[in-house]
Amino acid sequence: MSTRVHAVAFDVLETLLDLNPLGARLETVGQPARLLQPWFLRFQRDALALALSGDYGTFESVARQALRTETQHTVTDDDIDYMLEGFGQLPAHPDAEPAVRLLSEAGLRVGCVTVGSATNTARFLERAGLARYVDEVVTAAQAGIWKPAPSFYRMAAYRLGISPENLALVAVHAWDCHGAKRAGCLAGWCGRLEGHYGDVFTEPDVSGSDLVRVAEDLLRLS
Repeated sequence: MSTRVHAVAFDVLETLLDLNPLGARLETVGQPARLLQPWFLRFQRDALALALSGDYGTFESVARQALRTETQHTVTDDDIDYMLEGFGQLPAHPDAEPAVRLLSEAGLRVGCVTVGSATNTARFLERAGLARYVDEVVTAAQAGIWKPAPSFYRMAAYRLGISPENLALVAVHAWDCHGAKRAGCLAGWCGRLEGHYGDVFTEPDVSGSDLVRVAEDLLRLS
């Protein structure tokens, strides 16, 4: 299999986009900021459970239900609306723009793959100054399935006009990198979130402590 990288697809939630400001929104609606991580993890788990059972849930519907459950049904519909609106106003991590720009200016096609909504993702990319470097955005809603289903990554490769073996996924989640590898793609893992790559997952092709280092190593493969 060729290891030449022609395009790079970045995961969005937690890889490019910083979720931490949502903690302040939780406090505004009377919930502790510490619920942010369990809410997001429940959201991911429930979405994957639906996918594994052959069903599909939208980002909004699954996030709403996960927040209701995690708060023991103490949030109102208005509270949930306020929380979901926050996704379109979140900042990028400091290493996001230089990494995406580096790959784009080197001539590689750049994409984003996300389980988030197309609207919020577009707002985020514009506000963060990343939209100018991104050629394609592929969402779970467009793919009709959630990561890490192999068809999601293959659709991303198709949309970027390349074969899966020439697409590299970049993510801070080892499970996401594993999914890309199982789909026949390359993977670059950033250790900013997890610290150490889980040994139950297929090893990524490159890894680094921040997105810029991952991008630099992927360029060496290109």
